[in-house]
Amino acid sequence: MSDPLVKVRDLKIGATVYPPGEKPRDIEIVHGVSFDLEKGKVLGLIGESGAGKSTIGLSTLGYGRGGVELTGGEVWVNGRDILKMNLKGLRGLRGAEVTYVSQSAAASFNPAKKIMEQVIEAAIAHGRCTKAEAESRAIDLFHKLGLPNPDTIGNRYPHQVSGGQLQRCMTVLALCPQPDLVVFDEPTTALDVTTQIDVLAAIKDAIELTGVAALYITHDLAVVAQVSDHIMVLRQGDMVEYGETDQIINNPQEDYTKALVSVRSIEHEEKTPSDKPVLSVKNVTARYRGTNFDVLKKVKVDLHPGQTLAVVGESGSGKSTLARVITGLLPPTSGTIDFAGRTLSPDLKSRTKEDLRELQMIYQMADTAMNPRQTVGTIIGRPLEFYFGLKGKAKRDRIQELLGEIELGTGFIDRYPAELSGGQKQRVCIARALAAKPKLIICDEVTSALDPLVADGILKLLLNLQKIEDVAYLFITHDIATVRAIADSIAVMYQGKVVRYGPKSQVLSPPFDDYTDLLLSSVPEMKLGWLEEVIEHRKMESAGN
Repeated sequence: MSDPLVKVRDLKIGATVYPPGEKPRDIEIVHGVSFDLEKGKVLGLIGESGAGKSTIGLSTLGYGRGGVELTGGEVWVNGRDILKMNLKGLRGLRGAEVTYVSQSAAASFNPAKKIMEQVIEAAIAHGRCTKAEAESRAIDLFHKLGLPNPDTIGNRYPHQVSGGQLQRCMTVLALCPQPDLVVFDEPTTALDVTTQIDVLAAIKDAIELTGVAALYITHDLAVVAQVSDHIMVLRQGDMVEYGETDQIINNPQEDYTKALVSVRSIEHEEKTPSDKPVLSVKNVTARYRGTNFDVLKKVKVDLHPGQTLAVVGESGSGKSTLARVITGLLPPTSGTIDFAGRTLSPDLKSRTKEDLRELQMIYQMADTAMNPRQTVGTIIGRPLEFYFGLKGKAKRDRIQELLGEIELGTGFIDRYPAELSGGQKQRVCIARALAAKPKLIICDEVTSALDPLVADGILKLLLNLQKIEDVAYLFITHDIATVRAIADSIAVMYQGKVVRYGPKSQVLSPPFDDYTDLLLSSVPEMKLGWLEEVIEHRKMESAGN
């Protein structure tokens, strides 16, 4: 047998951290990981944030991101230990023999250059082919990956295509130099489930058609199961379990892997609504300033005290826009918002202090929702002082109570956001919202940026707090597994309209409208061959139409 394309032996990766008020210190973030990867095979790297997935993936390019250093071990690519290569040798490797597909194509493409110019750049720069050959190869890949207008899409700028299309263009960019290895780093995490299917299918087809080897990095086990031959489960820089995909999915050996496999099985039993809703959205239509088309079209939904309304749909369906209208950030062109027995002013500036207190919001990105220069105590304490005038010991005691409610210890009160994990940051944002004693909290994709196990903990916390505080949640998400875990009622949105609405048991039961059927069938299942089944089903439906 020939040697594997990639051989990683006892890989160790370190970094220097700078804790506030302390001396810098060196830490090890990957502790002696080893694996092989053969040509034409896919290895999935899965684990929570901080497990070392992306760091290990980037080591196959001889690269350490953000001050990370490859401190020990060996990384062999095509028979060479690349950790011993000089910078010139590494530049020849990157973009030619090994290429990279990042999580956010929108952030990776230059908005001032056309797509084709960027797709062929590496292939030409490395002398892999001429410009004409590179363009021909790119167009061929556009065809194979199912992009619309494949002969001309390269003439567009990045902002002129959808997120899913741009992610496939990035895959073309990675494949155009005809590399031996592609590192896919969370390529579908930021996408809706419907778009994710198209991108996953395109990636799988590209790998099979080109025979390239791939590392596929993700925190979603159901996703990686559709494209990988083998899976390595990582946690805190250690390999927890390694095996064939079938074994990892159907017969996991380690407790952590078993938890990843079972995390999607949670389901919340819906509650019977009370007589009067706490929130009533009545025939709301809205458009953004300077545009001439409606982004919300006669939306009608109710939310009852102590219950959760999940608003689901793909990007651009109007979910977050609805939240902006409810909070007064975007006044509607028609329709009204009734809240807690009164009609809210359409404009935030005209709302009362009580309106603001009783309607709170938790944002998707906890990192950007908190001031990094303020302690946890200051962040949670601000609404206590603003709404209730609490100061001194009374304020600190209430902060400690809230930290207990969100299951963080009292020692967190003097920490800064940089000293918290992603899940801990989101818990602090929940405590800040609860501090105002609201009747309604709008949760805008609050678990989408979190690992499944961390997200599971946040959902359980929210449900427990709902029982204690009797607060209502309007929960915006595109994840049906999250909907099953937390919702009492569901509104499915598509192109600014509510296309299906009612109790969870009714909305998730057939017969379905076309869009809801597409949405539900696009949720990855933890079984081998699921992707192929979905694609074949859609082909048959398309042929039937």
